[in-house]
Amino acid sequence: MSQKKVFLVFVAISTVSLLLHHGGHFSWTMEAFHLGCPALRSHPAPGLKPKHTNVVFLKTHKTASTTMQNLLFRFAERNNLTVALPVQACGHQFCYPRSFTSRFVHPHTLPPNVFTSHMRFNRAELQRLMPNDTMYVTILREPGSMFESLFSYYNQYCQSFKRVPNGSLEAFLDEPWRYYRPEEKDSMYARNTLTFDLGGDKDHSSADVAYARTFVSEVERVFSLVMIAEHFDESLILLRHLLSWDMDDILYVKLNMRTPSSKRSLTPGLSRKIRAWNSLDARLYDHFNTSLWRRLSALGPACVAREVRLLRRAQERLMRSCFGGGLPLLRSAAQIKNKDLRPWQPSGKVDIVGYELPVNVSQGFSSQAHELCLKLIMPEVQYTQVLLRSQSLRYRRGYQQRTPQQPIRTVLPRHGQIHRSQPPPAGPALGTGTRSTSTSKPART
Repeated sequence: MSQKKVFLVFVAISTVSLLLHHGGHFSWTMEAFHLGCPALRSHPAPGLKPKHTNVVFLKTHKTASTTMQNLLFRFAERNNLTVALPVQACGHQFCYPRSFTSRFVHPHTLPPNVFTSHMRFNRAELQRLMPNDTMYVTILREPGSMFESLFSYYNQYCQSFKRVPNGSLEAFLDEPWRYYRPEEKDSMYARNTLTFDLGGDKDHSSADVAYARTFVSEVERVFSLVMIAEHFDESLILLRHLLSWDMDDILYVKLNMRTPSSKRSLTPGLSRKIRAWNSLDARLYDHFNTSLWRRLSALGPACVAREVRLLRRAQERLMRSCFGGGLPLLRSAAQIKNKDLRPWQPSGKVDIVGYELPVNVSQGFSSQAHELCLKLIMPEVQYTQVLLRSQSLRYRRGYQQRTPQQPIRTVLPRHGQIHRSQPPPAGPALGTGTRSTSTSKPART
């Protein structure tokens, strides 16, 4: 056999071996290729744009943001990135609802690559810690379903909701000013929560159309992507392209969900009242929902639909692997034996469900596979604690390796291109809302 034939046989055998080893990833790429879609990749390759790893995700309330946070936690761990986490006094949030400052960040999690815990947005303070190439991302949810979720979830914590007779959503919306106190503790859950989280004035007059328009424009200027909860998978496809991530990087399991009995459907009349009461949030949502579909259209509807199908197929394979060939069963906190997997319960009236790994399956896993499945379903509070312990350990090891002559930076990060101090942007700047809430113990989410 000639050398040329030997070489061709070797190439053929190597190619088949590669396809067998990366069969799932290859199928993603080939299906996208046939539609002329932007390349799907499973592993970094020479010449491809590297993954973007400096990300601020503003975790808004009751918007599927916990699911997104879990995805970012896992991405950071896989890529050996540093996640900014709160100091102990702040709990698992950055002292929300106080406006974010760099003092809220645990020194063992500096300098950070990723922010993804609850905060009230303050861009100027974040710029002190993050490099210039940071991508800012957030997520919004339709105001009607979001407010129903807020009313149910925080009914025992938000005084504006607690004083409503019989916990009636209808009664609150009939006379919201009878129950709502703008300066009261946790009042941000009772009106324009998205606007507040983004640093705006939740109680600004709805008649001031100029303020609302300028605020929407400012959000659009600062955030590279505003995801929409109702179109979560499509939003993830845009995120994947924005950050040059792989399909594996956006796999998820839904977290922090209520049982169906904890939810209620809304009449068109109630939805209209909610939108009127939360007019700033409604304007934000309507604008960015339209913007999302404009961007999806630019990417190509056929390509987006194909990537969504590939994403869901990959997720099903992952879940069947983690849960013994079946799909995960939702369980109440009382049914979950592993305390590290029990979701926090806001009250006895709302049941937040979670998952548990089958014992017979997890015992047969490698430690790496078991950890992947465990982290996939780990609730926010526990995962934050686990991540802080691991990053503190890494920080201490680095501390011990430093020579006495080397300064130890615990306040500001190492990035050379950091904005040390920048004035807030003009207009209704994000993170400079005119109204503030109580600085007492941060509310749980």
